[in-house]
Amino acid sequence: MELQGTVKKLTEIQTFASGFQKRELILLTQEQYPQPISVEFLQDKINLLDNIAEGENVKIGINIRGREWTSPQGEVKYFNSITGWRIEKVTESNMAAQPTQASPNTGNTNSVAQENPFIDNEEDDNLPF
Repeated sequence: MELQGTVKKLTEIQTFASGFQKRELILLTQEQYPQPISVEFLQDKINLLDNIAEGENVKIGINIRGREWTSPQGEVKYFNSITGWRIEKVTESNMAAQPTQASPNTGNTNSVAQENPFIDNEEDDNLPF
């Protein structure tokens, strides 16, 4: 899977007692309602962020991971994480190449009604929807 957007924030490298390391990137998606998405880069993938700066447009190859956890009280919870494994800078010309929405059909609606048995052409229907 891939995510594309603008780098909002890069965190510092976190090193744990076990030697495990991770670094997070917050990606702001570019859609009608932009979303801040946290993407983790782990272990040897941390160095992929060395040449990335806040404000840059990027495309990230991701994996979605899930975990099950049982609390001491026996309650089972599920957690998801997004892990990055590839990142590339995107130029403005590439950003414009995002999928577009289909335009409304301006064709003859009668032919659609004849093909679709679920369209009711009766105008005496007083239902509000």
